[in-house]
Amino acid sequence: MRRVFILFLLPLFLYAYEVKNGEVLLINLDNNSTVRFENHTLPVFQNPVDKSRYFSLLPIKYRQKPGVYAIYIDDVKKPLHVESGTYKKERIKVANSKVKPDPKALKKIYKEYKDAMKIYGTFTPKRYWNKPFILPLNSKITSDYGNARMFNQTLKSFHSGTDFRAKIGTPIIASNDGVVVIASKRYYSGGSVVIDHGDGLYSCYFHLSKILVKVGEKVKQKQLVGLSGKSGRVNGPHLHFGIRLYLEAINPLEFVKEINALFKGKK
Repeated sequence: MRRVFILFLLPLFLYAYEVKNGEVLLINLDNNSTVRFENHTLPVFQNPVDKSRYFSLLPIKYRQKPGVYAIYIDDVKKPLHVESGTYKKERIKVANSKVKPDPKALKKIYKEYKDAMKIYGTFTPKRYWNKPFILPLNSKITSDYGNARMFNQTLKSFHSGTDFRAKIGTPIIASNDGVVVIASKRYYSGGSVVIDHGDGLYSCYFHLSKILVKVGEKVKQKQLVGLSGKSGRVNGPHLHFGIRLYLEAINPLEFVKEINALFKGKK
């Protein structure tokens, strides 16, 4: 009998890491290594469960081009494959003033943006959290992170967080321990609360009808920070939940999944 052997070849090139644009890469380390990406040295932190291990977080920009990049760990090159996220498109109808603001509103928008970027770019050299992150409410997702958006057929942007269905007055809780750095009503995001969790990490809670914390206040996980609403540029009541890491707006659900992997196996 004649036998035919079929040889399945493994890929000649395997990636050390793979991640989609707009998501975060958790890099587990055996020691306090030096980690570099695109000429930037990334912060390295002690593992919250196993003190003998370390980790680093790499936020991939939403507009990062798909392709092969390099991560250097103690000068050892590791290939990183950035994949294109499968993000949808949305058309949203809002008040015309939220699409074409008048000069006074534009001045307010610019100041709010400048102030927020200054906060997001601040690296607090302290970790306030020591437990897994949670979502600010348990509800249906109405708009995913990364969706390309067109407001009233004219204004294009991308969705920098995840929207949860929430009728006006729904309690919104803190995703983890931290310090409040924004607690005010803003033009686009409406009633807004932003929490600094330390080490360059921030969580955002937007479109609130009521704010129940103040700037500088230390908050604990599950603490009530506000009530959901429909303030700002919206077409209905909901909660916008976002995560900022080293300035970048990344997928909050994927972030929670990745960061909580540090706690797997904890007794």
